[in-house]
Amino acid sequence: MSFFETILKVVGAAGISIALANSPVIAQDATGQQLYPLFTYRTGPYAPSFIPFGAGNIDYLRYINEVEGGINGVKILVQECETAYAIERGIECYERYKNGYNGALTAAIYPHSSGLDVALTDKARIDKIPIVSPGGGQNIATDGRVFPYQFPLIFDYWSEAQIIVDYIASQVGGHDKLKGVKIATLYHDSGYGRDTIEPLGILAKKYGFEDIQIPVPHPGEQQQTQWQQIRRAGADWVFLRGWGVMTPVAIKTAARVGFPADKIIGDIWSGSEDDARPAGTAAKGYLAVSVFPPGADYGIIKTMKEKILDTGKSDLKDNSKFGTVYYNYGVIEAITFVEALRTGQKKFGNRPLTAEEGQWALENLNIDEKRIAELGAEGLISPLKTSIDNHKGETIAAKIIQWNGEGWDTRTDWIKADTALFADVIKAKAAAYATEKGITPRDQTN
Repeated sequence: MSFFETILKVVGAAGISIALANSPVIAQDATGQQLYPLFTYRTGPYAPSFIPFGAGNIDYLRYINEVEGGINGVKILVQECETAYAIERGIECYERYKNGYNGALTAAIYPHSSGLDVALTDKARIDKIPIVSPGGGQNIATDGRVFPYQFPLIFDYWSEAQIIVDYIASQVGGHDKLKGVKIATLYHDSGYGRDTIEPLGILAKKYGFEDIQIPVPHPGEQQQTQWQQIRRAGADWVFLRGWGVMTPVAIKTAARVGFPADKIIGDIWSGSEDDARPAGTAAKGYLAVSVFPPGADYGIIKTMKEKILDTGKSDLKDNSKFGTVYYNYGVIEAITFVEALRTGQKKFGNRPLTAEEGQWALENLNIDEKRIAELGAEGLISPLKTSIDNHKGETIAAKIIQWNGEGWDTRTDWIKADTALFADVIKAKAAAYATEKGITPRDQTN
């Protein structure tokens, strides 16, 4: 059974719960506000990741509302909906807020889950609701001609695979020196974890390195067998695609079998402080891909400290999480939402956007270097420009960071992925999906 088929079965099973989620709620009229449905997972196994992320989200939107007076005067209404990172509950939240809330309009929904992003694919197309997953969306949905309502903004796992290989090439003396190098991918055995298998296979054929794929069952608390396999294979590098407890367990187990931390590169969901710190001294030297650079020295982060954190308005209960990887990720995601609304207002007027208008705005984003400087986000985000053909963004980039025992050091500047490398494969996959679903791909006029 494919990942898509599995998700669709879950969607069907969730139908009874959805009716309960739509029961009426008494609340103040919110007409004139823009709804931001905040899909949370403050409970469940991945709550430690969400808590700083959600705070970054909320704090930036609070800053926009209270310091800037909204987006051209339009306030953002944040409504939390707890999913516990479960697809069924995520679908309930989607059904609850897809049509707005008490007069506040929905322009887009950020599901905060790769699995939920997949689960909502058909629903979003039918309901015409933009689904936005910065850093965690489906690579195939880059093709907006076939996936008009899916937006895998900023980053994707195929690009990550390429950036990992490019970084390793820089360490061994060039791409021509990759031949014979053994790269093991230790991955969370889920749709998310398996998503780099195909691009790494393509890259292995291109450059001649040995591609070793090793799955770890959820939640990843036992990995001795996998790391012994890595040692027996004589792997030179490990690409760690973990999530939650799997990452610190991997780092500690690697140390026990004698695999060096500075030859392990974690992916974007294995590169937070809460991934490295629990591993103790074993994590020193550990590397990770960073799309959400940590630190509190960026202009907008410093402003938020002054206006939100220091005034007691932050959603954080533990202020040590301020400026961490996941906190900054929350800020970056909120920036994409706000900038999409600004883009849409330039065309439709200074008012809340509908879902149709939100889709147009997300397809016409252009957060260029000038705008990044105006936002005070230099170094925090890379340029983001979308189109009907490209729902991810023209420039895909990440940094490599390294754990020094107490925090992260930046090892590289932005490493840009070659977006043309997999373009034909992605287009072919999107075309096949369109044929399967009976979808007529859009062009610039339809």
